[in-house]
Amino acid sequence: MKCSLRSCWEASVLFWLGLLIHCGEARVLTEVQAGPLYRVVDTPLSISCNTSGFSSESIPKEFQFRIKKPANPDFEINIISTDDEKFSYAVYAQRVRAKTITLTHVSPNSILFEIQSLQKNDEGEYDCAVVNKESTYDGVYSVSTIVKVIDNSLSVSSPGPTSLSYNEGDDLTLICQASSNTVQHTHLALTWYLHKDNEDNARPIISLDRDLTVSPGQGFDERYKAGLIRLDKMGETTYTLKMAELELSDQGRVYCQAQEWIQDPDRSWYCIIQKDSEKTTLNVKAREVAPDTLSLVVRISAQETALQEGQELSLSCSVDTQNLEERFFSVAWLRGNVELARIGPTGILSVGPQYSVREKEGELRAARVGNRDYRLILQPVRTEDQGEYLCRAWPQDRDQNGAFTQGAAQDSSSQLISISATESGLTIEMQDTVSVNEGDRLNLICKVDGVKGQLSVTWQRKSESTAQFASVSLSQDGVMEKEGDFVNRKVRAMRPAADSFTLELDEVTPLDSGEYECAVSEWKSNSKTNSKSQTATVTVVPAESLVKLSLISRNNNVTVGDNVELMCRVRGPRMPITLTWSRQRDQPTLDNILTLYSDGAISWSGDQHRYQLKVQNKVNEVIHSLLINGASHREAGRYQCRVSVFLQNVNKKVPPSHPLAVMVHNRVSKLALTSPKTLTADINTDIEIKCSVTSERSVSSRYAVTWLFQQQAEEKVIVSSDRDALITFGPWMEQQHRQRISLRRTKGPRFELTIQQTQISDKGSYICKVVEWLPDPHGDWYQLSPVARTTLLTVTEPANDLRLDAKEQQQLVAREGDKVELKCNIISGASNPSFFYKVSWLYTGQSSLVINVTLLELDHTGLLRYPDNQALRDLQGRLHLTRPSQSSFLLGIQRAHESDSGTYQCLVDQYQLDREGHWQQKLSDSAGPIMLTVNVAEKNLSVVRNEQEWNVSRAFTIPCQITKQSSSESEFQVTWFWKKDSEAEQQPIFTAYRNSTLQDRFVMGDQLKFDHPLPTHFNLTLLKPRPENSGLYFCEVEEWLPSLSHGWRKVAVEKSGYSTVNVYEEAFFERQHQTITWIFVALLICSLVVISVLVLIICRNKASGGKKSDQTLWIEQHPLNAKPNAEE
Repeated sequence: MKCSLRSCWEASVLFWLGLLIHCGEARVLTEVQAGPLYRVVDTPLSISCNTSGFSSESIPKEFQFRIKKPANPDFEINIISTDDEKFSYAVYAQRVRAKTITLTHVSPNSILFEIQSLQKNDEGEYDCAVVNKESTYDGVYSVSTIVKVIDNSLSVSSPGPTSLSYNEGDDLTLICQASSNTVQHTHLALTWYLHKDNEDNARPIISLDRDLTVSPGQGFDERYKAGLIRLDKMGETTYTLKMAELELSDQGRVYCQAQEWIQDPDRSWYCIIQKDSEKTTLNVKAREVAPDTLSLVVRISAQETALQEGQELSLSCSVDTQNLEERFFSVAWLRGNVELARIGPTGILSVGPQYSVREKEGELRAARVGNRDYRLILQPVRTEDQGEYLCRAWPQDRDQNGAFTQGAAQDSSSQLISISATESGLTIEMQDTVSVNEGDRLNLICKVDGVKGQLSVTWQRKSESTAQFASVSLSQDGVMEKEGDFVNRKVRAMRPAADSFTLELDEVTPLDSGEYECAVSEWKSNSKTNSKSQTATVTVVPAESLVKLSLISRNNNVTVGDNVELMCRVRGPRMPITLTWSRQRDQPTLDNILTLYSDGAISWSGDQHRYQLKVQNKVNEVIHSLLINGASHREAGRYQCRVSVFLQNVNKKVPPSHPLAVMVHNRVSKLALTSPKTLTADINTDIEIKCSVTSERSVSSRYAVTWLFQQQAEEKVIVSSDRDALITFGPWMEQQHRQRISLRRTKGPRFELTIQQTQISDKGSYICKVVEWLPDPHGDWYQLSPVARTTLLTVTEPANDLRLDAKEQQQLVAREGDKVELKCNIISGASNPSFFYKVSWLYTGQSSLVINVTLLELDHTGLLRYPDNQALRDLQGRLHLTRPSQSSFLLGIQRAHESDSGTYQCLVDQYQLDREGHWQQKLSDSAGPIMLTVNVAEKNLSVVRNEQEWNVSRAFTIPCQITKQSSSESEFQVTWFWKKDSEAEQQPIFTAYRNSTLQDRFVMGDQLKFDHPLPTHFNLTLLKPRPENSGLYFCEVEEWLPSLSHGWRKVAVEKSGYSTVNVYEEAFFERQHQTITWIFVALLICSLVVISVLVLIICRNKASGGKKSDQTLWIEQHPLNAKPNAEE
């Protein structure tokens, strides 16, 4: 035992040393993408997972993917495995079979997990595990990452007609509106595409990436560098594509594509969703180009430089160069930095946005009037038209495909034009600044005075953020005409009174901010005689700045199970909004709870069972309440409500509310414990320390208990049992100590710590620390504050003594086959449980070869051993050792044999564990010898001995009846004998053996009949006897018993009495029968005569009754005569 304990100690030391050496050097490492990963519903999901450190890097590893969903975070669902087709649970099996969920090896040590189309319930914690097929575990084999599935809130649209037709050289402007309502921080990227009819894939024209970097597409880079292609971002949601000098190759379907990007925890960017706008079909018509050549010597001239308001301004530009017939040019007129008009190399006129309305109304005209000359006419001029004008020309080189490349610009000298006001009485008055809320109607009023003729009005928006013009005009005949952006808008130009014009524009947006010009023209005989204009600055207040959020709660500091109400107050004008409730827990990112859309639809994210939504409409605000029914620690965190205004298919985010922390606390523990303050135990005895819960307990309460041992102010964990009754030992508990410690919980509950074979080192303070666990509304368990009680244990060492009860020799007699029981009793020392005993039984047989041989021994550890002895193997196989009490050892011999006789002796050794846990022998004693004698059964056979004599002429039976037997297991052999007379020699007639075999010893054939009616009755019948069969008959009975040592043996022989049988012929008996008959008849006749005489005498006496009344039959007158004497 000492050696085994020492080897265990050395093995544990080597194990811990090895663990220290290899600490921090785990061999296998498994890695997966860090989370949380935010992905959009109905989009693909891919997660990479790899492992390293296996002994063979070239052998493909097997991987498994599982998921824990928010609704049940403790339950794992199998999704897919690389080595087991039946690995998937039913909820994912169909998608795995359909290959919409795949797990593919990228290399032997890495895989790619993919879901083609995410579903809302795919959100959760994904676990990647590598299957370890090696014999040891060393490292990390399973890692997890969190995937959040969010709604698709990306909105992309391109307002305007679905088909456009332009001439070659014209300018194109398209608008794309893109916005997102994602709570997480994302970036938008936008690209304009051109999809030609003869090409399979669309070609990017120009793009704005997530970092706001503009880059042209392949084939458009030269035009981008020349400034002919631009992409401008106007505000938060508007993206404008400008393409100057359209080419034939620009024909096709043009659309914009928006991408929403999010930055994953590994700092990489991922496109979570992309969406295309409606496609606009662009048709570009070719234009014939005359072979004119322009000069790069640019001149400008004016017919008149000093004009009055209403007159005509004519500006001429001339260019000159070498090889005039081989060159192409573009010519433009500019006032200051504002371009009025431009004539392209193909002769196409384009007008600047500020003059497009005047060109439409015929006030501006431009044309090429000669090989070198170009002319611009502006009539009627206005006072604001005065200033410096110049001409600018660009050489244009045309390639074989008809595409032009613009060269360096050449400017003319400047020409000053002055315009003086006329004496017209027309005046205009407008409000200088106007402010309107987004989504409302803009209403501008233009007052006029001094009118002498018919009036027309043109309203024009001069926006600084976009070059796209917008105008609406009302002619002198009352006809309204819209241009530019106003074509598809709800806009009206009216003249409600003679002295006023109004402009009404519905559903304004921040892009409608800018200068609005009211230009009123006076007409006479269909000729414009005078024009006046006035501007007003319009500011459109963004909707998001009008909506104000505030988040409040009356009870945000609650106990588990309480209800919480969070109120998000939305103040501002009534407009369609999308409201999102989100929560931030330990991670820096926000998790959506729900989204309430403007159309009333609700989208839930994650676990929705504990939340409810309530909306209250009030006069000045709308209160959106988030109700938490039965709060748990899951619902704790920082809550925010976010709102985005939905106008014109665009989501505009409002600054979120301030975060509001919801704190969920555990209930206050009311746990009460009782345990004994002190206990005393003897060494090597079992001690039980009880710790009971006395306070009232909840029906759903569970308890975790930890027993600690405190010695010299140091506390160590002995054993603990968690709320599920799973028992674990403290790290300092060695294996031999763990075998002595047990923890049991009983009704109450009560926690019982049992220490077996207490040692001196076990003394100290034992602390029972109990923690009550309660389930929260989700079913998740949470613990209350622990409660502890201390018990001081004292271990004492008792005195030693040993004495057996029987010292003298004992005699014991038993019959063979019986069970023999030999007793060995300890009368002192056995009551102390710290003592353990080794018991040996010694045997001395009848042979001199077996002297004091050990039959069996039960050692102090409970091990029973039979020493090998060939001569005693049969006896040892029938031995049975029991210990009915602490102080009694009984040796039983099953079915004792005669050879088991001999001397038996009991030897007892006393043992005790020392402080180091080693066994020490204390005392020894032996009981007195027991002399055992095993006898075969005593002789007790008895047979009926009656003497009989028979005279027979027919069959007769010779009975043989046994009245007593030695044993119930006895079997008998019966033999019948016959002899002529007492002096003659006896001869056997018939034998019935004990094995039921019959033998006719006299060879009498069928004259004998054997009968065995009862176990102890035997009959032999002689069927046809003859006179020569006369003689003496008797039976002899042999009794046999089974001997355990020698087999069957004869134990007794008894004879019955003699039966004398005289056998006569049958005729002799007939004659005797006739003689007897005649004698019987004679006797009968005589008897009748005597009776008749007596009757007659009686009758006669009755006839003479008067004279002789005193005389009777027996008293006569004459006495009887005496015997005559000798004389007579």
